[in-house]
Amino acid sequence: MNVGMLWFDNDPKTDITVKINRAVDYYQHKYGQTPNLCLVHPSMVKTSPLKTGRIEVRSSRSVLPNHFWLGLHAI
Repeated sequence: MNVGMLWFDNDPKTDITVKINRAVDYYQHKYGQTPNLCLVHPSMVKTSPLKTGRIEVRSSRSVLPNHFWLGLHAI
C-alpha cells in the first residue's frame, strides 16, 4: 500500500477491533470504498497478520503506536 488514510485513536479502554471498525467506517464514508488493509505498530497486535472482518491487519514499525494506516492493497 502506497497511499492510505492515517487514523489516530489512543483510547486505552477500547479494543483494537472497535478502533479499526471506526476507522473503516470513516474511510468508507469519506472515500466511498472499503479498505482491505490496515497497518498498525507491532505493539498493538499480538499476532500478525490478523483479520478483522474483511480487513487484513499487519504490523509495521513505520506506523506509530495508536495510529492506523488504512487503504487498499492489491490482492
